[in-house]
Amino acid sequence: MKVIDQEIASLKNSISEMWALVHQQLYNAGEAMLTGDKELAYKVISRERRVNAFELKIDSDCEDIIALYAPVAVDLRFVLAMYKINTNLERLGDFAESIARFAGNLPEGAPVDPQLIKETRVEEMLHELLSMLTLSQEAFEKESSEIASRIFLKDNLIDEINHNSTKIIADYIEKHPGSALVGLYMAGVIRKMERFGDHCTNIAEELIFYLDAKVMKHIGKTEN
Repeated sequence: MKVIDQEIASLKNSISEMWALVHQQLYNAGEAMLTGDKELAYKVISRERRVNAFELKIDSDCEDIIALYAPVAVDLRFVLAMYKINTNLERLGDFAESIARFAGNLPEGAPVDPQLIKETRVEEMLHELLSMLTLSQEAFEKESSEIASRIFLKDNLIDEINHNSTKIIADYIEKHPGSALVGLYMAGVIRKMERFGDHCTNIAEELIFYLDAKVMKHIGKTEN
């Protein structure tokens, strides 16, 4: 095996570990939000440092491969795609931490009103985001642009839930003025989750670029 092949295999392993860590961070942050589990929320916040450390290591590895081995063709596309995917995964870790901080700031023993969770479909949103992250990692490990393409459809549902949540939360605050702060926090969390979906589609675009040499950025995007 050539040295560059060994370096690329090592980079692939590091990215896979980063993916798994970010997935766990989002899952735990979501559970903390839905149940009001502050201990779990603080666990997510403390593990954010590991996500940041991973990002720095992977960035450095990508730069070293380009500088030392001058990769070409598919190897170069792989390294460039991993560099960008790494940035997106780090942002996903930030969003997971933000959701955990929301859960940590909830009043003691007072999780979010189950009715608000149901009406905003935030649990469904969380499930879809975890599915998008799983799909993207599966597409990466199986080197399948077809699997990566399925992420775009899921993002449409995320956008729909986000769009509908504004009026739902406004109505909720009007009926429950004492819970206005929780309602506003929830609006912020849903917005972060919508951005989470956007970063998952960014990852899918980079995977398709690496696998098929197709640039997907801005294709099919319309003004809102």
